[in-house]
Amino acid sequence: MSAQFLKPGDPGWDEARQAWNLAVDQHPAAIALPASGQDVVDAVSFARGHGLRIAAQGTGHNAAPLGSLAGTMLVKTTAMRRVSVDPDAKLATAEAGAVWLDVVEAAAPHGLAALSGTSPDVGVAGYTIGGGISWLGRAHGLAASNVEGIEVVTADGRLVRADARSETDLFWALRGGGGSFGVVTALELRLFPIADVYAGQLWWPADEALPVLRAWRELTQRDLPCEFTSAARLANFPQLPVIPEHLRGRSFVILFVCHTGTPAEADAILAPLRALTPVTDTIAIIQARELSHLHMDPEQPTPAVGDGAMLASLPAEAIDTFVRVAGPEADTPPLWAELLLLGGEMRRARPGSGALAAIDAEYQLSAGGRAASPETARVAESGVAAVLAAMRPWAARQMYLNLADTRRDPSSFWAPEAYDRLRRIKAAVDPDGLIHANHPVPPYREI
Repeated sequence: MSAQFLKPGDPGWDEARQAWNLAVDQHPAAIALPASGQDVVDAVSFARGHGLRIAAQGTGHNAAPLGSLAGTMLVKTTAMRRVSVDPDAKLATAEAGAVWLDVVEAAAPHGLAALSGTSPDVGVAGYTIGGGISWLGRAHGLAASNVEGIEVVTADGRLVRADARSETDLFWALRGGGGSFGVVTALELRLFPIADVYAGQLWWPADEALPVLRAWRELTQRDLPCEFTSAARLANFPQLPVIPEHLRGRSFVILFVCHTGTPAEADAILAPLRALTPVTDTIAIIQARELSHLHMDPEQPTPAVGDGAMLASLPAEAIDTFVRVAGPEADTPPLWAELLLLGGEMRRARPGSGALAAIDAEYQLSAGGRAASPETARVAESGVAAVLAAMRPWAARQMYLNLADTRRDPSSFWAPEAYDRLRRIKAAVDPDGLIHANHPVPPYREI
């Protein structure tokens, strides 16, 4: 096979098996490092011939739910990062190893923006086939609903293009159904004529969290334009040298704002929050490409613990609970906990959408912490679990695949009819269960 192939103990083995989350210790049976779609075909054929399963991985985000990789070949697509942009068609083609910064930077010179993740180094492929919630999602929908075509190697070793005219079941399943149906090698994505946005952050000391977050909740309960979105974070910065001194050991409430309409329109929406006198206000007209860094996510692999939930509602009681369990006075406060406003086009199922046509929830809840040692990992797990448990009364029925950093009931990710169809497609395209996904779809079995 032409793809580079590694076995345990080979030079480069430990680097190749590394997930983005350094706390996830992956031990596959073998690793393939393809540089092309044909290399992926060769890797799948090799795995099938040697009785191995296949787990595809670009950046290695959301790797924890994969579980044991015994008997599995890890196909790392990190060398497949080519991106091309057709500015007239407003389309980007990204190989499976590309990260969102690759696409954002390629699109920006043409005045175009992608429905990218909030972190610049999140992989395009995994994010998109899992759904894809973007700062621009309330206006333009899920990333999975804005895919024109997907190149994928099927479990029987065929390299095919799935789109609205060919391999239509596979195309439907890969748009929000996750990685159970083949190894994606490239995606064709819609771009949007957005060069600038009105975006930034508002900061307050954490002792003002209750009034700030109550005001933020009231604001997000209004009939807001789809061009406006926001997130609210409680951040508890540790006493570490890597943390800027003015933040070290302190806690803050931070609001993130992104608006693709006029600044005046956003300023009117934000007036009740600015009346609470934030200590920092960075909201300004910025280039759309700068949204990659708005969320302040780590931009390199790091050891972490995290998980999340989708919320069907956010009453006043939920805000009080959120501050109690995620703020600095909590028994085991997480490093951060966040609420993200959903809705808009992400909640409207479009004709021709894929397996995840819409997200039936009002807010996304996430929390995380450091896992630099077994002790810090235990503390972080406790803090994250406390947040999720306390907010459970307002949880939505539907979970979001990309947010789940632990194994969940797979039926919770999709509407019942979509889940049934996914299981039937899985049985048709991978009857032997060759593909090992982080959130697997079990095949439908006739009784």
